[in-house]
Amino acid sequence: MFTGLGAKNLELLRELVPNAASIATLINPSNPNSGPQLKDLQAAASTLGINIEAVRASSEQELDGVFTSLTQRRIGALLITADGFLISRRDRLVALAATQRIPTMYPMRQYADAGGLMSYGANLPSGFHECGIYVGKVLKGAKPADLPVLQPSTYEFVINLKTAKTLGLEIPAKLIALADEVIE
Repeated sequence: MFTGLGAKNLELLRELVPNAASIATLINPSNPNSGPQLKDLQAAASTLGINIEAVRASSEQELDGVFTSLTQRRIGALLITADGFLISRRDRLVALAATQRIPTMYPMRQYADAGGLMSYGANLPSGFHECGIYVGKVLKGAKPADLPVLQPSTYEFVINLKTAKTLGLEIPAKLIALADEVIE
């Protein structure tokens, strides 16, 4: 579900930092989806004329090193991929990005709610609602094998203006107009 969102995430991040020479993406190499996510991002970056560098972390210790290296390499922005380990470290990732002053795009609104700069991804409450309908069909006798596989149909773009101000970033009016929610 998250693999196809790479291009949109990069477009939004590029709109925020148009002069970034390089954008990094944080992936968890232990996640089997990291390969397809990275391939999607590389294709999107090529189309957009963006240099993208993959950085990898699958442990708590590796996270600190990743952010230190991003600052040393003068990476202009960071895109966090969707991954269970990374999501479970949401608060830590948001804090590290703020400490290192790296404009960061996240895969879910929960990051923006926790103080992350921007997020674009599936609207989870909408997805949970769809799951409930699905379960209801099964409980009423439908065979799960006969039901179609569903993908999210509602996505949301959230901007945290408090974080932008802390980072000294001016959010372009175009991005604010595109946002489903702006946290002030």
